[in-house]
Amino acid sequence: MLKPRTAFLVVGVFLMATVSSPVSAQPASGTISGTVRVVNGEPVTGATVAVTNQQTGVAKVVTSGADGLYTASDLPAGLYTVSADVQGFRAQIVRNQRVEAGSTHTVNIALQVKFSEAVTVTAMKREETVFTTPVSVAAPTEQDLRDRGAQSIEDVAINVPNFSVQNLGPGQSTVAIRGISSGQIARDQPGVKEEVGSYLDESVISMSLFTPDMDLFDMNRVEVLRGPQGTLFGAGSLGGTVRYISNQPILGLSSVFGEVGGETVYTGGMGGDFKVGFNAPVSSKAALRVTSYYDRLPGWIDAVQPFGSQHPGEFGLKKDVNSGDRTGLRAALALVPIDNLTITPRFVYQKVGADGWNRVDEFNILANPYTTTRPAVTLGGEKQFTQIDEPYTDKFQLGDLDVKYDFGPAQLTSVTSFTSRDVLVVRDAGALTSSITGGSIGLPESVYTLNAPLNDRTTAHAWTQELRLSGGTDKDRLQWVVGGFYADSKRHYGQHLVVSGFEDLTSALGINIPTQGVYAPKDNLFWSDLNYDLKQYAFFGEGTFAITNKFSVTAGLRYYHFKEDKGQIFDGIFGSNSDGTPQIQPGTAKADGVAPRFIASYKVNDNLTFNAQAARGFRLGGVNDPLNVNLCTAQDLVTFSGRDTWKDETAWNYEIGAKSRFMGGKGSLNASVYYEDVKDLQVTVTAGSCSSRLIFNVPKSRSVGGELELSLAPTDHFDFSISGGYNDSQVRSTISGTEELVASTGIRSGNRLPSVPKFQAAVSATYTQPICPTYDGYLNGTYQHIGSRYTQLADQESGVGTVNIGSYGANSIGGPLTQNTFTFDPLMPAYDLVNLRLGIRHGIWDLAFYVNNLTNENAELALDRERGLLARVGFLTNQPRTFGVNTRVDF
Repeated sequence: MLKPRTAFLVVGVFLMATVSSPVSAQPASGTISGTVRVVNGEPVTGATVAVTNQQTGVAKVVTSGADGLYTASDLPAGLYTVSADVQGFRAQIVRNQRVEAGSTHTVNIALQVKFSEAVTVTAMKREETVFTTPVSVAAPTEQDLRDRGAQSIEDVAINVPNFSVQNLGPGQSTVAIRGISSGQIARDQPGVKEEVGSYLDESVISMSLFTPDMDLFDMNRVEVLRGPQGTLFGAGSLGGTVRYISNQPILGLSSVFGEVGGETVYTGGMGGDFKVGFNAPVSSKAALRVTSYYDRLPGWIDAVQPFGSQHPGEFGLKKDVNSGDRTGLRAALALVPIDNLTITPRFVYQKVGADGWNRVDEFNILANPYTTTRPAVTLGGEKQFTQIDEPYTDKFQLGDLDVKYDFGPAQLTSVTSFTSRDVLVVRDAGALTSSITGGSIGLPESVYTLNAPLNDRTTAHAWTQELRLSGGTDKDRLQWVVGGFYADSKRHYGQHLVVSGFEDLTSALGINIPTQGVYAPKDNLFWSDLNYDLKQYAFFGEGTFAITNKFSVTAGLRYYHFKEDKGQIFDGIFGSNSDGTPQIQPGTAKADGVAPRFIASYKVNDNLTFNAQAARGFRLGGVNDPLNVNLCTAQDLVTFSGRDTWKDETAWNYEIGAKSRFMGGKGSLNASVYYEDVKDLQVTVTAGSCSSRLIFNVPKSRSVGGELELSLAPTDHFDFSISGGYNDSQVRSTISGTEELVASTGIRSGNRLPSVPKFQAAVSATYTQPICPTYDGYLNGTYQHIGSRYTQLADQESGVGTVNIGSYGANSIGGPLTQNTFTFDPLMPAYDLVNLRLGIRHGIWDLAFYVNNLTNENAELALDRERGLLARVGFLTNQPRTFGVNTRVDF
């Protein structure tokens, strides 16, 4: 039997042999021509018209001339899609236009306000529209994103119901769809797998907490596929899948486009961006598309910091410590050596850097108002306490090769990708360390106030290969796809807590605490080295059969197998065994299974379709880190021991939905309801005093809810959309064990799943008005409501929200304290955001002024904690009111 990698290589050799064989005489060509007009009949000069062969994907681009006329000649016989794109209008698409040899086919295009249902998506790995695809999908287009000023995945989530993005700091977000969420993923949990899969076009870019937040410049659209997508997209798509779809190189088109902007944050710093791209023909059979961007991310958090040894007990304020930068480059080359072959190699690079975190501290063991022997500090507002800076850098590289070959009745697609990540997170662990050295051990202030940078370093490399064969068009009764997938990924993660001068100072004080371990260098109080080697392969197939012209059924299945080997070494006085020897705990996790999907679709008429679906998704298991046994209380050591691995998470989703169009295609209404039954949900648990985080499996949980999306363009000048989502996601079983374990984990029947609101809603409206013959003005407004949320399951348990800061007794930092408890509300309250954008368009340019977070809402996004809640309590927060200007130019 062939091994998976060998099987892929055999198919690849067959592909190369096929495409390199002699090609028969090329088919005779034909022509498509027509006019581009506004719906009122006015011709449009200078419209970009793309004529794309539906089998090969090869596009010819022409420009409309006088009276809106355009002509695309020398087209091989076959089916074509014709699209027109004009700034200030929405692109119009006409499909299935047949070109016969030696003939001219006429396609006239009327530009009008477009509704989202006409957007082409590839949710089922074939081209369909949002309306015709039988799954729940949202796909804001490049124009939609530009009109709303969207820059990140958080901005995309504004208008997509039941799509939640939990901001956990620069470049770090947790995405959840339809309420299935594990809660906050911490930076020191590198083994956690994704709940929602992320793709850049055809390439997997998911990486748990560090899934890159791609810049949206020159993105054609962002597809959000709700519900399990395991059949076609595999592991990590249990909640759903997010796909960034970039604009591809276009043959025959020369264009340059760019954006530049600047903004200022109320009570904060300044930011801006500069972005440029071009599409250039290399020859008649090749084209190059390159985009590059630079974003200056403004800061608004101020850090209270000690002046240093020259001014003991005095503090200063460092402004805007969470500012940062994002730079990137995408370069793709489209090669069409013959009409039925397209080869697209691409390189992507993105670097994100930040000086600190969007964290507001409410309590910090080193800086709080309850001390009597240290300076009292009141935090809150937009301030945090740090002794050192907390820089973050993330370098992401992707190289992929997309090859498509059209056999006629079937198309073969090969996608090969290589990804590389290098992430360095520096955290100020002063609060954590002082709670141990000062609180638990009782060392003097000169020791527990030493700077304590905790360096988290992640490097990852992955190779993936997907081969698939597909056939059928929307005119055929059967459309199908079969394929295979292979992934080989390696990740290295290490933490080093370097408290310089610790050993010498304790020796000088006569305490003499040696720090050097077998692996840990001197003054490394914690040292870890973790290596992951994960291999997986899968085979999948799915087919859609039209039983009648109104009723069709879809069935699919994916078989998967994975194995992960993990090497773990923990050393240093915090991470070693109780006898001082390193903790060395290798582990293995492996599983295999199937992910089926069944869909029934009934087309009542051309404007109304009902869909029903049952689908299974999965999320791979893993190996937990060992506990920091030297930091655990005796009770916590008993409570949290014995959790070496966690199991696969699986979910069955059952849903029904309807998609409708009305007012002659100017409006759409989509609705769906679902029930998701989840087994072994993987949730994050803070292991009390151990300063460790573990993954536990929740035996049973579920999410039930629905989405409603209304889009309407009642006139050529005005369009709006209203969307809303409700989900009731709960734990449905209580973990076996003591009440202490239940309360510590929050795995109690009836508790809400963390980090997702029960209700969210959004309204977006755009009004466009000609202000003179060649100038159009427009006004766009968006409103977003996000309901209340918990960060982790355990935050719902009784007593959370009351921190016993006097628990260290005589060793309490800054003691004796004026009070022994600190209280806060662990429930993140609901919030509302309003954005406004006012602009003017003229020919090739678009100038806009905007105000984001108009009401200056202070939203608490997630709860931040150290050593449980004993060392620090804070909240990650959103950007305050921001004023800006942005311009777009297309040549």
